[in-house]
Amino acid sequence: MRMNGRKILIIVENLPVPFDRRVWQEARALKTAGAQVSVICPQGKHHLARYECLEGIHVYRHPLAEGGGGAIGYLVEYATALVWETYLAWRIFFRHGFDTIQGCNPPDLIFLIAWQFKLIGKRYVFDHHDINPELYEAKFGRRDLWWRVMVAMEWLTFKTADVVISTNESYKKIAMQRGGKRESDIVVVRSGPDLSRIIVPPPAPKLKRGRDFLVGYVGVMGEQEGIDLLLEVVHHIVFTLGRRDIQFTLVGGGPSLAKLQALSKELGVEDYVEFMGRAPDDILFRLLSTSDICVNPDRVNEMNDKSTMNKILEYMAFSKPIVQFDVTEGRYTAQEASLYARPNDTVDFADKILQLLADPGERQRRGAIGRRRIVEELSWEFEAPKYIRAHKI
Repeated sequence: MRMNGRKILIIVENLPVPFDRRVWQEARALKTAGAQVSVICPQGKHHLARYECLEGIHVYRHPLAEGGGGAIGYLVEYATALVWETYLAWRIFFRHGFDTIQGCNPPDLIFLIAWQFKLIGKRYVFDHHDINPELYEAKFGRRDLWWRVMVAMEWLTFKTADVVISTNESYKKIAMQRGGKRESDIVVVRSGPDLSRIIVPPPAPKLKRGRDFLVGYVGVMGEQEGIDLLLEVVHHIVFTLGRRDIQFTLVGGGPSLAKLQALSKELGVEDYVEFMGRAPDDILFRLLSTSDICVNPDRVNEMNDKSTMNKILEYMAFSKPIVQFDVTEGRYTAQEASLYARPNDTVDFADKILQLLADPGERQRRGAIGRRRIVEELSWEFEAPKYIRAHKI
């Protein structure tokens, strides 16, 4: 499907581009289809240039205020971002032009920019990355005034959108049930990995730090990711079961990184857990190549039950067997590539890890199932045409 003559503006606040892999894959897909593409995103580590033209895509970046967490912190961050996004959107409109705005949440506030341009006939496509009411509840454990604000902002976002791109079937149901969208106005586009960018390097035994096995984790270090549960798993394996032959290495940054590092010391497992922080692809790929198994400790809650985690897809792309808690979308994605521990049960999670480490043949079998599922069903090669179709509705 060609998009010659179309001009698309993508706005994302959560991560810089091209670090945000989903958004970058979308932008490249549009460009390949013949569209002119501009992107507004925040600055971030290694992505500080205020303007770049990457692969023919115009990327405009803005400062992102660090509000320090909490309600006031988020208000400062979102308000600052909205001001910059509005300014840059009008600048791009007069410099390059666009006929469609694609807003990528979080937060569910980009409709405020879309409103301005819908008045002059521009379309709004909502790319639904996160379910923010559930995310708020997962972070803060309550349904208060701010939770109700989240619900209202989500509803307004859906009502503003001409088309909704949902990342899975659970999100599609939310768009229909909470957002009142017609099924014909929703397209499911999963965040499949781009296999053309994944080059599997040889394993790096030094990452095991002299131990027999390596368990890998890739993802955000936040409240809802369950890294605290993983550290409890490590404590149980090391001190209750007496296993000293397993190294755990975690790649990723996030607001809870320092807190989790402190917790690892408090639990006495800091010698068995390495936090590598946010790392470039070459380091990330070496870790995944070397890992014997990979884990997804996302605690079971409404947010994680309905969300597809990119790390699961990346593990599968590297033919790695997985251990995770039993959640709806996690099970749909991994299927037999994973073992599933009872919800938030760290002892059962530890048992599942040891079960896989004890059986090399089973690790190989489950890893091959995951890789085949990516190659034959879930890679970006299969999702890109669906994404382009969403922009042609």
